[in-house]
Amino acid sequence: MLSTTIYKQKIQSGALNDIFTRLYGSPEKAVPRYIECIEGFERHFGEGREVMILSAPGRSEIGGNHTDHNNGKVLAAAVNLDMIAVAAKSDRPVCRVITKGFAPDEVDLTQLEPIEAEHNTSASLIRGVAAGIKNYGGNIGGFDAYTMSDVLKGSGLSSSAAFEVLMGTTFNHLYNEGKIPQTEEAKIGRFAENRYFGKPSGLMDQMASAVGSFIAIDFKDSANPVIEKINFDFASSGYKLCIVDTGGSHAELTGEYASIRAEMTGVAALFGCKLLREVDEEEFNRSIPAVRAALGDRAVLRASHFFADCHRVEKQTEALNQGRFEDFLALVSQSGRSSFMYLQNAYVGTLPLYQGVPLALMLTEKILNGRGGFRLHGGGFGGTIQAYVPQNLLEEYKTEIEKVFGTGSCYVLQVRPVGSLCLDRELKIIG
Repeated sequence: MLSTTIYKQKIQSGALNDIFTRLYGSPEKAVPRYIECIEGFERHFGEGREVMILSAPGRSEIGGNHTDHNNGKVLAAAVNLDMIAVAAKSDRPVCRVITKGFAPDEVDLTQLEPIEAEHNTSASLIRGVAAGIKNYGGNIGGFDAYTMSDVLKGSGLSSSAAFEVLMGTTFNHLYNEGKIPQTEEAKIGRFAENRYFGKPSGLMDQMASAVGSFIAIDFKDSANPVIEKINFDFASSGYKLCIVDTGGSHAELTGEYASIRAEMTGVAALFGCKLLREVDEEEFNRSIPAVRAALGDRAVLRASHFFADCHRVEKQTEALNQGRFEDFLALVSQSGRSSFMYLQNAYVGTLPLYQGVPLALMLTEKILNGRGGFRLHGGGFGGTIQAYVPQNLLEEYKTEIEKVFGTGSCYVLQVRPVGSLCLDRELKIIG
């Protein structure tokens, strides 16, 4: 561990520039950001303390839209937006965490049971991660941490998973010498979100943040999903990953999201199964008239999307592994059309005047004109789309999109090749 003073000197001297380039594509913005985070720690917790600096990225869903909750297959990727922390051990069993722009959290680790009044708070996630590490057999202890995030809230990039993984990474490196595998950090994050925060999420978000790069996940056994890391060099593909924020809110969409899961599991129940993953696809296809009569047309369409998007994840994974990026992009656009036509989560049917996502998709199709790929991003019904834009079209794309959705609505990202990490360990590796 290094003191905050030494860390600032190393960052300012360029000693971490290779690490920053690997994480973000350039050290330009990282240097002042990390200096600000260290100074935030010093301001709240004292100067000259020995600290660790840690990072956990946001993630983008690449394939498998609304398939994970029925034990399907997904493809996701870590991105070069992240949450960072400067953290130091404390001599008390208390975690004091201050995130820039938010009220501080103080969590007493002598109480590891869920606290109902903490539901839906960051404090619940800290407590839940600590309990998860304890259950895993790891060590926990108090720490002081100052954190900052540029993972966009409400963007489908999963700022909550980045926070959970960051807290797990902090416990892991401060008290466990980094020996807890990243896949376990992800499972611990999901445990905290499910049991302590009160959100019944899957594992895709946390796993992409913890592991990094592209990852394919098969949730057939949801307790022990099969994870494949795909080491595709996106930076050399000639494309940029753009996330367009159309301005929609997810605040009143719980019922819309729930209807997708309910209709999929409703179809499964007709075949005596709990989840669609357990249903034989050919038997489903033969039974479409009966499913339609029992549950209506939309349930048929949504179940069809589930099966098709799981197959597309397999094909996308194969294309990336074989370096066939154009084939991968074609599958991205196919997935987007399936979400629009069959899953039907591009907009809220009761609010037909508000169709920001379809509008962004239409504009993207016009601008790209057969190049790249694009799709609805995340849960849908509002929010964001994803586009893979050739570098020579990037400025035109960004300009035209922001004419409609406002300055700063188009975020240009890269796929981050690594997941959660401790910069102390990276410094040792590079000497």
